[in-house]
Amino acid sequence: MKAWPVFFIFAIMGVWGMAAEARQIPLTPEQKAQLETAQTVLVEVLALTEKGTYDPSPLVATVKARLEDIGYTVTTDGSQPHDVAVKVKCEEAKTSTRTSPSGGDVDLADAPNRLWKGPACLLTYFLQQNNFQWKKEVRTTFPDARQAAQQAQVEDAGAYAMDQLNQRLAEYDFPVLLSAEWGQIDRLLKLLDNPKTPKLRKVKILSVLSDVHAEDALPQLTKLLESTDLQQETINALSGAGADSIPVLIDLFQTSPQSNMRAEAAKALGDIAARTGDPRTIPPLVEYVSEVLPQLKTSEDIDFPLLTEVVWAIGKLRWAHSMKPIAELQDKVWLIHDNSEEMAELREATNWTYKAIELQDAAMLPSYC
Repeated sequence: MKAWPVFFIFAIMGVWGMAAEARQIPLTPEQKAQLETAQTVLVEVLALTEKGTYDPSPLVATVKARLEDIGYTVTTDGSQPHDVAVKVKCEEAKTSTRTSPSGGDVDLADAPNRLWKGPACLLTYFLQQNNFQWKKEVRTTFPDARQAAQQAQVEDAGAYAMDQLNQRLAEYDFPVLLSAEWGQIDRLLKLLDNPKTPKLRKVKILSVLSDVHAEDALPQLTKLLESTDLQQETINALSGAGADSIPVLIDLFQTSPQSNMRAEAAKALGDIAARTGDPRTIPPLVEYVSEVLPQLKTSEDIDFPLLTEVVWAIGKLRWAHSMKPIAELQDKVWLIHDNSEEMAELREATNWTYKAIELQDAAMLPSYC
């Protein structure tokens, strides 16, 4: 018997651990260090309508205020010393934007959209003239500025488009995204700790922390678990803290009286398993499956959201004792007569995890000529 090529296994497993912060152009250690300490930001805004260039002053004021609100020092004079430059290009009718076919920021919801030809602002940043292909795009709710201006009884379509884009820049939390991109976790943690920070911004911060390696955030995230209105978002963010958060997540999974919190903890453990390969992540999840198996006789015996999330997580990392309970669960979910969407999702998770573990086992077999 010949073993499956290990590189093939890792290629499949790579989708589990793909970081959302993946980029086209990697940062050097020196560049990362410069961004982590960046304080003074140069803001440059270009505004274009169908009639030509447009006064960018209102847009500049908005971008400047948003960055200052998060603690940055902002200059609009390129001759003045600055650590990093943020450039914004706003257009009434968007011209083509070069993006890669897939991967990195392109797959995110606020990435430049090739099909969008309406009003849009493209945000990028530069470090010492280096463009790292970090691109975010905000768009109006309408694709045609002229038609929208007519409906709003505004004569100047270009001015109307710029006004609407300015409102989007005031709403879109690009300062938080930039801080995460630059590795300024301490700045984000200060915002989390500030009682004046709106809940929506805290949710956004917790969301980006789940996508970055934020080990330093663990103490504060653990403290935030005591908050009744941000627990779910905090659990997601704990996955970004890496292996250090495993004991906290296991404790939450095993002791929380709230099923949805246990499901979020299981998901986070699976994410960490895929990212770090830490063997501590999977045994508590397999133990849960083994405990509930004898009780599964009808659909009423199944906590679908929790069990489904646990099963998905188990498939993220090979553990020798996973196969038997997953195989038994696979048999049971197909014997229970239930055509609900919840059962379909559980069956899909079980089948995928069974095949994933089987595939990983095949990779471990010796190769024979």
